[in-house]
Amino acid sequence: MRIKFGFVVTIAAAVAMATACSKKNDNEPAAGASSVPEASATASASAPAVPASAASVAAASAPVPASAATVVKIGHVAPLSGPLAHLGQDNENGARLAIEEISAQGLTIDGHAIHLELDTQDDAADPKKGIAAAQQLVADHVVAVVGHLNSGVSIPASKIYSDADVAQISGATTNPAFTQQGFKTTFRVVPTDVRQGPVLATYALKTLHARKIVVVDDATLYGRGLANEFAKAVVAGGGRITGHEVTSDKARDFKAILNKIKRVQPDAVMFGGMDVTGGPFAKQAAAMGIKAKILGGDGMCSADMPTLAANAAPNVVCSELGVDVSKLDKGGDFAQRYAARFHLPLQSYAPFTYDAVYVIVDAMKRANSIEAPKVLAAIASTDFNGLTGHIAFDDKGDLKGGGAITLIDFKDNKKNVIDVITP
Repeated sequence: MRIKFGFVVTIAAAVAMATACSKKNDNEPAAGASSVPEASATASASAPAVPASAASVAAASAPVPASAATVVKIGHVAPLSGPLAHLGQDNENGARLAIEEISAQGLTIDGHAIHLELDTQDDAADPKKGIAAAQQLVADHVVAVVGHLNSGVSIPASKIYSDADVAQISGATTNPAFTQQGFKTTFRVVPTDVRQGPVLATYALKTLHARKIVVVDDATLYGRGLANEFAKAVVAGGGRITGHEVTSDKARDFKAILNKIKRVQPDAVMFGGMDVTGGPFAKQAAAMGIKAKILGGDGMCSADMPTLAANAAPNVVCSELGVDVSKLDKGGDFAQRYAARFHLPLQSYAPFTYDAVYVIVDAMKRANSIEAPKVLAAIASTDFNGLTGHIAFDDKGDLKGGGAITLIDFKDNKKNVIDVITP
């Protein structure tokens, strides 16, 4: 099978192909510049000297210069501006690290050298901007997309990818509705709220022995969805929800709600929302003398929580998607590579977006194609051992087995693993 070159190539490669078209047939590589990608150049500079014969073998298997390769774009979209930019950047960094590693190793599909590029778009955690970003990625002829972060953005954007037969793999979307729309293009490499809601509820009932529980949600698809799954599990477990308050994902002053909660004197408060709201909520609750544990989902399990919640951070317990990176077989090495490359701590989702890129490339290899519909078909049959664990999808695009959940609290301004709950 031959690759259809409907994708963008670098200017140098395009010029070389045009110049050589009368002299070379389609099976011969186009001429290109001799410069190598930065990652390859760095690796070569640090490599020890080898005998001439070994050097010849190494040269034959070395990555082809980007200027002589076919450019294939993998899309990435997340909030890169606004209050959630720290999480969106974390997502992008995970995807970018995977792209750079694969490029340094060299990638060939159907006998042609491939140069991967990450096509990044900012959805600002806004549904309308998310749809526009999705349309741009489709117009850019990406082979697949990693994203979005927020359920409220990922779900409306998913129709754009479905209409274009472009695979969308999210490393953060947890609302069950994402994969219940009947689209064959939606996948996620994280557990859903159907998994983490009950885990938090079990912790509240059996570990905290909470009798009175208040639920607060931020009115988003993510926050409300998780809060409702938690509440259902509490009731099913014999517990009682003594109040359910609603705020906004833009709110930062929670005194009115906290005054109501203080009168109830609950044993636990479940906050359905992100760290930028959950952190201040916990901080203000502590300042008002509310001693209840503050529970939250993956959106609150960020490295920024100790800063956002300040002295109240030790009173926060959150559910992290999958197995915490500190407990993964290769998690320590990944965290070191991440820190060395980006000079930032891991937030939450980078390991999943990293794996999502590898899943896409694995599908390209198995399909022996860079055509989006063929890569999409191969993604559906994924059977891949990634950084975060084994990845295979059910007929809806969810992880088979549901995935693990890690319970986290915060000690000495750092994440601390309480327990890992496997399916």
